Amino acid sequence: MMKKIVVPGVIAGVAMFIASMVLNWVYGVFFPTLATEYLNTSLFRPWNDPLMSYIFVHPFVVGLILAWIWDKTKDLFKDKNWMWRGKKFGLTYWLIFLPGMLISYSTFPVSLSMIATWSLNGLIQGIVAGWVFAKKNP
Repeated sequence: MMKKIVVPGVIAGVAMFIASMVLNWVYGVFFPTLATEYLNTSLFRPWNDPLMSYIFVHPFVVGLILAWIWDKTKDLFKDKNWMWRGKKFGLTYWLIFLPGMLISYSTFPVSLSMIATWSLNGLIQGIVAGWVFAKKNP
């Protein structure tokens, strides 16, 4: 279990965290109004709230869960190239993830650009995690 799930899960968590940080920096450059939206304390907790620290743990939790799912489903992603297998896994994760984004947009007063960036984050993080799993637990 350690070699097949925990190690790839933690590595995927690191990769997802880095991807998220890079993407958030890019979003800040191209969508500067998003920062203002995140400061809306009627929607989001302030950064000094201890519960906000979970935002840094979340990629590792998702990484471990996805590593377990990969271990159970990897035979479904048949391709000789590990990058294609990982990409297909990431796209599958994103398809499962996407309805949550749609319900968030329909129920919370957040902008479409915020939902779009969250959705793109989910796609990129899923593919990056898939690459890690396809390489570390073929």
